[in-house]
Amino acid sequence: MSWLPGPVPPSIRLRPLITCALATFVAGCSLVPEYQRPDTPIPTAFSGASSSASLEATVPVRAGWWHTYRDPALDDLVEHSLAHNYSLASAVAAVEEARGTAEKVGAPQYPSLSAGATFDRGHQGGHQGPTSKSQSLFAEARYEVDFWGLNAANANASALLARASEFDRDTVALTLTASVVDTYFSVQSLHRRLTLARTIADDASRVLQLLLAQQAAGVATELQVQQQRNALATFQAAVPALEQQLEIAQHALAVLTGRAPEQFTVQEIPLANIPIPQPRPDLPASLLQTRPDIRAKEAQVQSANYVVGAARAAFLPGLVLTADGGLASKSLSGFLASPFASMAAALAAPLFDGGVLRGQLHASRGAAAKSIADYQQAVITALQEVEDSLTTAHQQELVETADRNAAEAAAKAATLAEAQYRLGTVDFLTVLDAQRTRYQSEDTLMQARLARLQASVSVFRAFGGGSGVTDAASASPNSSTEPSRS
Repeated sequence: MSWLPGPVPPSIRLRPLITCALATFVAGCSLVPEYQRPDTPIPTAFSGASSSASLEATVPVRAGWWHTYRDPALDDLVEHSLAHNYSLASAVAAVEEARGTAEKVGAPQYPSLSAGATFDRGHQGGHQGPTSKSQSLFAEARYEVDFWGLNAANANASALLARASEFDRDTVALTLTASVVDTYFSVQSLHRRLTLARTIADDASRVLQLLLAQQAAGVATELQVQQQRNALATFQAAVPALEQQLEIAQHALAVLTGRAPEQFTVQEIPLANIPIPQPRPDLPASLLQTRPDIRAKEAQVQSANYVVGAARAAFLPGLVLTADGGLASKSLSGFLASPFASMAAALAAPLFDGGVLRGQLHASRGAAAKSIADYQQAVITALQEVEDSLTTAHQQELVETADRNAAEAAAKAATLAEAQYRLGTVDFLTVLDAQRTRYQSEDTLMQARLARLQASVSVFRAFGGGSGVTDAASASPNSSTEPSRS
């Protein structure tokens, strides 16, 4: 091969290498199996969805669903948790780690270019002998022709794992927001129940003082006094138990929002003033796109499919093209007049490896089968969660209506019992039973209200909470994995 006199431009020296690489690449093929979404039992509609509710009475499930409760304090807590929760921060960091790994795994798809320089100085016959010098400047290009799609399959598999980590992050965010809303409602319910328990205990204390005065006047009996003492102690015992539950719930809410639990409190608001939205049920098939856990599982299935293709390609020979060139001389004056260059192609094929490649292929196929089963399990679990949440939301609405009627009746009965006791038409035991029933009914009503609110949260969560923070439009393994802001 003859060379042009003087320095050879890099474009001329690399042209044969690039031409050869492109020709080989065009002729290449992929051994990745054709991907098909795994079959799952998707019904046409949810049996737990209420058919009587109009569209005007429901709200769509979308990002920022917690705003439908119209509570600014709750909105602030959720936004603070999304910005400062450490579990979510860990999930975000895991996404960055997965993206970096994908970049590293995808690097062999592109040529590599390195440059270097050397300078040698030596003496012949000791330090007094003549001095020899040499210097060189060189560059080396290397490209592995991905004839069978091995490198592309590995790159796509890693990119899809990075994509799965994004959906895992969205799952953490969804779980976090639902937990914050649930815990906030628990705190508000405990605030109201604690206030009620203290009110009932104060009323019981006043009744006891009245009975003691009546006993001194010879009107009340010792039995009535002791019965009221028992009732007062029972009501008072409920107060520290509720205080304990309230403090623990506030501690949990503080940790969810990334704060230390010390001195963390939540201002009380009337639980009855919080509206209970009715999420609009989507079709079951929509869960495949709205549930981040399902989308993460599907990305893992797709990744495993590419891994099988890479394991197949590993059996076939690989072609590596290299080219290097540079300038060298023994004196600076002739440095530019001594170019050198070379090209090489190496073809290597596995002959005997003791079963390593075959074992890798079997392991890849097993991992792919496992990912399919995990995906199918995630789908039917999501269907169950939606059905459970819809059923619970409907039944809890009926429970709260019944408990409200019971509480109203118990309040009227307690008022009538006290009035009739003053008139002497009923005994004190009747009054005592009416008071206990009233307290229990009102406390039960507060718990029913909490259950309804939390059931609505479960529906939002079961449907995926909206689009989340991942851009649903970019599903290609080669597309950008940067998250969008909701």
